[in-house]
Amino acid sequence: MKILLTHIPQARGQYYGARALAALREMADVRLHEASESLAPAQLVAAAAGIDVIVADRLTAAPAEVFQALPELKAFCRVAVDIRNIDVAAASAAGVLVTRAKPGFMTAVAELGLGFMIDLARGISRATGDYHAGRKPEIRMGRELAGATVGIIGYGAISRILAPMVSSLGMNVLVTDPYVSIDDEGVEQVALDDLLARSDYVVCLAVATAETENLIDAAALARMRADACFINLSRGNLVDEAALADALRAGRIAGAAMDVGRAADQMPSPDLAALPNVIATPHIGGLTPEAVESQAFDTVRQVQALSRGEVPEGAVNAQAWTRRRG
Repeated sequence: MKILLTHIPQARGQYYGARALAALREMADVRLHEASESLAPAQLVAAAAGIDVIVADRLTAAPAEVFQALPELKAFCRVAVDIRNIDVAAASAAGVLVTRAKPGFMTAVAELGLGFMIDLARGISRATGDYHAGRKPEIRMGRELAGATVGIIGYGAISRILAPMVSSLGMNVLVTDPYVSIDDEGVEQVALDDLLARSDYVVCLAVATAETENLIDAAALARMRADACFINLSRGNLVDEAALADALRAGRIAGAAMDVGRAADQMPSPDLAALPNVIATPHIGGLTPEAVESQAFDTVRQVQALSRGEVPEGAVNAQAWTRRRG
């Protein structure tokens, strides 16, 4: 079996890892992408000539022309959960299997969310930035998380880790999700408007879909209290960034923290991140050795299954996979 790993060299160690790469090499001939820029579709076609399986980072898009131009390709394995830049319909039409990794980053992202709440409550980043710049930090009254209310939008895998984590600190937990029925005495399930009005910290963890596009808009932000903070750990697509910036500048909410946004690679937008009452990190919520290895080794197991002609866990179009062997 011949495999193309699409990660650029600078990202390969962090976002795939030496152990997973070694495991791939034990069972296949692995071709590496050695240029410093991510592969554009035409470059991907050239790099994947004669390849059986593409193991792709999240920046490598796979539009229809990729599958049409690679008759030997059997599978396209994404080392991430997000497959929105893969044309799954075109892959299915070509008989190519598409897989995604399990969300092995849940604990890492939940812990970052807790860190954001502590930072927003105590002004850690603000004071540290002043000290680094040689300024005397303004002394401001902090807030305790114990007794505060956190409202979590979406009750998926990360939320189910974050909710008990913050509850153990004495926080009250509200959750809104129209697609689940929550049976947990430590969580109060409420409507979105109620959550926005009651929460000290609103944490966005809903899935990015057409339905949730700009879910947090000017109207939603207007329902929040002036002393409340907004945290986005999902995707930038869920937030109307202009409305959020207006609310932050006008003091209609107290602050925001974000690990995602509408900039390249789903990073926070620089103009929004530059606001003084914003904490922003460059999409590193899942960047821990444990989280990276979890997803990388998911693809190793998928390749093992593919080598046996089996449908691996994580397949999204198994019924269309006609290029199993040969």
